[in-house]
Amino acid sequence: MPLKNGDSVRVHYIGTLADGTVFDSSRKREPLEFTLGGNMLLPGFEAAVEGREPGETVTVTIPAEQAYGDVDPELVFTVVRMQVPSHIPLEVGTALQLSNEQGRMDVVITEVGEDDVTLDANHPLAGKDLNFEIEILSAG
Repeated sequence: MPLKNGDSVRVHYIGTLADGTVFDSSRKREPLEFTLGGNMLLPGFEAAVEGREPGETVTVTIPAEQAYGDVDPELVFTVVRMQVPSHIPLEVGTALQLSNEQGRMDVVITEVGEDDVTLDANHPLAGKDLNFEIEILSAG
């Protein structure tokens, strides 16, 4: 029977970028289990599974706007280098977690200048179309 909202679904998947780089896969761990229509996954991922049947494998490209969204330039900002604690390595690619009274924010250092450091709080996959190969194992 075709999968519909409310069904519990188990899948294996491989997620790749346009250049073929694998960014995530369930193949070396337990299958992903979710309730279809539960809004726990990327909308494009759920849409690719809906109406399919166990045993099917579907390949789908999820555009950035249905995945992690476009890159938001307002989430890229600079801080004065002196504000960064000395124990933090000032290297491009270093992931940090900032905290203040409004909550926490994950950022990555994208540029290190003489006087300032550029931080990016966008999701690492923002602005990227995502390719998935999804094998539907079971439904209940």
